[in-house]
Amino acid sequence: MLIESMLHSAVMTVMPDVSPAWTALGGDPTLLTRVSTVERPGALHARLPVRELARACVGACALAAAELAARRAGTDEVPAVTVDDGAVATAFVSERHLRVDGRRPVTFAPLSRFWRTADGWVRTHANYPHHRARLLAALGVPEDPEAVAAAFAERSACEVEESVYARGGLAVALRTPGEWAAHEQGAAVAGRPLVELGRLDSARARTFTSVRRDPLLPAAGIRVLDLTRVIAGPVATRTLALLGADVLRLDSPRLPELPDQHADTGFGKRSARLDLRGDRDAFEELLAAADVVVTGYRPGALDRFALTPEALAERRPGVVVAQLSAWGAYGPWRDRRGFDSLVQVATGIAALESSAEQPGALPAQALDHGSGYLLAAGVLRALTEQAEEGGSRVVRVALARTAGWLLEGADGRLPDVTDRRQPDAEAAPERWLAVRDSALGRLRYALSPVAFAGGPWDWERAPGSWGGDPARWW
Repeated sequence: MLIESMLHSAVMTVMPDVSPAWTALGGDPTLLTRVSTVERPGALHARLPVRELARACVGACALAAAELAARRAGTDEVPAVTVDDGAVATAFVSERHLRVDGRRPVTFAPLSRFWRTADGWVRTHANYPHHRARLLAALGVPEDPEAVAAAFAERSACEVEESVYARGGLAVALRTPGEWAAHEQGAAVAGRPLVELGRLDSARARTFTSVRRDPLLPAAGIRVLDLTRVIAGPVATRTLALLGADVLRLDSPRLPELPDQHADTGFGKRSARLDLRGDRDAFEELLAAADVVVTGYRPGALDRFALTPEALAERRPGVVVAQLSAWGAYGPWRDRRGFDSLVQVATGIAALESSAEQPGALPAQALDHGSGYLLAAGVLRALTEQAEEGGSRVVRVALARTAGWLLEGADGRLPDVTDRRQPDAEAAPERWLAVRDSALGRLRYALSPVAFAGGPWDWERAPGSWGGDPARWW
């Protein structure tokens, strides 16, 4: 099996190519010598360089954590970082490794898939009940796969894309990389940095207290308001929680999270329900003591609650605001909802990873996971820079820009992958998995791949029930 070849062909490499991600984060290039990689060629098997992207995102995040850890521990030398392709590959499909009392997780709903249209393909996302209802309303059919397929077959891909979007649903037409590059949104995304970093004001420099050394927790004492959903944003805040941050996830009572998704990304966090329309005083109380606010809703969706970076910095000087979106905070698609699978389809990734029968997909939701680690790295670097220069900060990452980076990494050289099978999720070595009891049941889960000398290897807290905690800081 591929997992076996991955294990028996490990090669240690010093200073792997995480430099593009580290440069995008504004990191000191001399620190790259602190990073080494255990390369496993069978990991994240794909035509596109998914393994290299995943390694770079995790490596940059781990280096940002090690850099902040050194500052807080008062040491001159940044701890050594090791990025193991096996741990990275396992974490990038963490949702598939999850078991709750032995039960496999539910990932994609039946209507979340590729569909043939009159002139090509579309991919839909209907995991959430409200998205499923809007998709069916746009098509004018009942919840029956055959009826849905017949409705798609009568229309063009672009017609489906626009009509479903107009009803608030999610369907994206398959494009080639060239077609995406010529698209107005594709051009807007391509012109942006991989990680957007900005300074919002001249707030005073952050003063850190010293941290304990066993384990070394660079984000200890940092309070993070987590307003994210699905995978990318929660991966970022799950990583900050691993590193010691007090992460409080807030969700609207009107938008329940999918149980397995919550279990997978809820490690290290607390989860509370808060209606921003009616509980503004409670939110302002939380904000007044927060160090970081992470949002994962489409750009503009939270503006009516005065949650723009500028408005947050005005009320909480010195805050770090981290924003994650699918398509970016610019261009004609800035207001559109999106998910990893849909971004793969729009940007041409699905076309490149295709088979003779239908469009393909990456071996992991790598845009989600990769963007999540980049966002966490951006927060860590912002905290480090605040200690030197002060100022409230904003960090932005977009799945579509991460997709562009992956396509750039291919540089026109795509191997002919004849064996397109992926290793079975259950075949992952136990060293990259853990088991523990929780309020949700007995959990098997993937450990974090973010590793540096003296750092943590597991979360202190298992996930609890969705929305089961009070909306207050510890």
